[in-house]
Amino acid sequence: MTEAGAESNIAIEASGLTKFFGAKKVVDNLSMRVERGHIQGFLGPNGSGKTTTIRMLCGLLTPDAGEGRCLGYDIRTQQEEIKRRVGYMTQGFSLYRDLTIRENLLFVARIYGLEDPEGATRAALERLGLTSRADQLAGELSGGWKQRLSLGACVLPSPSLLLLDEPTAGVDPKARRDFWDEIHQLATQGLTVLVSTHYMDEAERCHEIAYIAEGRLLATGTSEEIIAEAGLSTWVVTGEGLDALEARLKITPGVDMVARFGAALHVGGRDAAAMEAVVRRYADPAHRWSRDAATLEDVFIDLMTRKRVEQ
Repeated sequence: MTEAGAESNIAIEASGLTKFFGAKKVVDNLSMRVERGHIQGFLGPNGSGKTTTIRMLCGLLTPDAGEGRCLGYDIRTQQEEIKRRVGYMTQGFSLYRDLTIRENLLFVARIYGLEDPEGATRAALERLGLTSRADQLAGELSGGWKQRLSLGACVLPSPSLLLLDEPTAGVDPKARRDFWDEIHQLATQGLTVLVSTHYMDEAERCHEIAYIAEGRLLATGTSEEIIAEAGLSTWVVTGEGLDALEARLKITPGVDMVARFGAALHVGGRDAAAMEAVVRRYADPAHRWSRDAATLEDVFIDLMTRKRVEQ
C-alpha cells in the first residue's frame, strides 16, 4: 500500500495545531515534523496536551485551528486513510481481557482483513515471544506482557507509523528495556514511531525529542541539541542541610534551576559567570560543589521553571 506523498521523507508535518475542550485551550499553536524511519520522543508533564496532539495526528480528533499531514494525508479531510495506516497504542490496555492472547491477535487480524489471519497471528506470537502463552487470558497477564501484546496487535497489520501513548508506564525496568529494543528493531525496518514518555532514559533513546507544556512546544531537536541550546552551567551540591540551601538558592539571582536528585542538588544557570558567583557565595565546609554536564532532565526542569515565571 503506497501512501500519498510516499516520495517525501516526512511522516508527520503539522503547523499551528490548536484544540479547545470547552473554554480550555489544550493544544496551543503546535508545529512539529517527524522524519520517516525515525523515533520521535514526545515529552511533557501530565495534562500538557500530548495525548490530544497524538489523537489529532492520527485522525481521531479534528483540530480547531492549524493544519497537518500524516503519511502524506491531510489530518482534516483524509482521516480514514490515516487510520488504516497507523498503529495507535493507548495508555490503558485496550484489548479484550476475557480473550486469550491468540484470540485477541486473531481478532485484530480479521478486523484489518489480512489475507491469512491465522498465519499472521502465528507469526506475531513467534516474533513477540508469546507462543508459549498463546492460550492465556489477556486479563491475567502482567503489565509487561500486556504491553508486549498491545504492541503486537498494533504492528500486526503492518502500519507505516506507530503512535505510542505512554506505553511503558507502570512496567518494570527489564520490560521497558525489552520494549525499547523491539521499537528500535521496528525502526530499522522503516517504521516511524512517535512515542510519549515521562522517562528521561527513554527520551535519550529517541532520534529527536519534542517537549511540550500546557499545549505549547517548548523545545525540539536531538537530546544533544536541546541540552546545548539551553546553555545551562550546571553544578552538583552534596552535604548537610540541603533543604535549607535549596530554599535559599531558589530565590538567588543567577540561579535558573534547582532540583533535588537523591542526596544531591542540581543547580544551574544560563549565565556561567553569575553561577560562578553563586558557587563562591555559598561555598562552605558543609557543602561540596562540583561542576557537571547538564542533563536532559536539568534542561526540562529549567524550561518548566521559566514557563511558570513567564505566567
